[in-house]
Amino acid sequence: MTSAPHLRQRDDIVLSVQNLVVEFPAGRGRRVYAVSGVDFDLATGETLGIVGESGCGKSTTGRAIMQMPKPTSGRVEFEGRDLVGLSAADLRSARTRIQMIFQDPISSLNPRRKVWDSVADPLRIWKRGSEADIAALVDRVLESVGIDPTRARESRPHEFSGGQCQRISIARALVLDPSVLICDEPVSALDVSVQAQVLNLLEDLKAEFGLTMVFIAHDLAVVKNVSDRVAVMYLGRICEIADSDDLYARPAHPYTRVLLDSIPVPDPTVTPQPVDLAGELPSPMSPPSGCRFNTRCPSADDVCRQEVPEMQPIGDGHYVACHHPLVTPVTIGGVV
Repeated sequence: MTSAPHLRQRDDIVLSVQNLVVEFPAGRGRRVYAVSGVDFDLATGETLGIVGESGCGKSTTGRAIMQMPKPTSGRVEFEGRDLVGLSAADLRSARTRIQMIFQDPISSLNPRRKVWDSVADPLRIWKRGSEADIAALVDRVLESVGIDPTRARESRPHEFSGGQCQRISIARALVLDPSVLICDEPVSALDVSVQAQVLNLLEDLKAEFGLTMVFIAHDLAVVKNVSDRVAVMYLGRICEIADSDDLYARPAHPYTRVLLDSIPVPDPTVTPQPVDLAGELPSPMSPPSGCRFNTRCPSADDVCRQEVPEMQPIGDGHYVACHHPLVTPVTIGGVV
């Protein structure tokens, strides 16, 4: 078991990721350190948002939960079983209870198959009822996501818009009645107006189907509206995790503060504040020692460059991995 202090001891934890490590060979003895010791958990009915800039490892984390690819090390406990140690047959069965929506809705659908059949195929593969039962369920799920089943029977993915294809992908994920849905940047490829429709749809479906969700995105404004808790990732590590409202009201990590300052304000009379962030994201093939944000952080010192910061509490359910947090940490006895 991991000693990560931000993992909760609750009976309703459905997914627990512990010390997750994902590395890829890059040739000539080099490796890409995509995810380095990530810990988080997910309670039944909860939505956890995972945010960070491109290259931080958030999508790799989501895929590693599904064991594609299988993590280099660590544990992914889902409904009481470690997915990392399951046989191929048991893992295939477990995946019916944990589904994923991908970033590009069009390429995630088979272009040669009619979309109704793409939604029905999982039920046929797992022999979930007769053809009549399957047809009734597929029609109901497609209607739930706003797709006409009659048109879906006759049309292929290229005949639908990007937003409609994402709705179809959501229907395909829901048809096996999963308990956890992993959404890997499901609205980043869509127009802004369509983004709002899909986000509202996911909220409605969460209530209708009793879903627990992991919502991966790089837009903090989007994540705030759909998440109960938010984990901020930087270069393969989680640097802060908290309830959504608390994180936005009192960011404790300098990187979280930068991300919040970067959110545009829809008011032409408001002067944008300068973002205090220097340099480029370091390569995941040679991440900095100590705190991985130290090469861009204005508060970095020798301790930051030498020692990896551990998660520490700064409030009820609010944790940060920083040697110089923007909010005063707390101890068991109270505020320091």
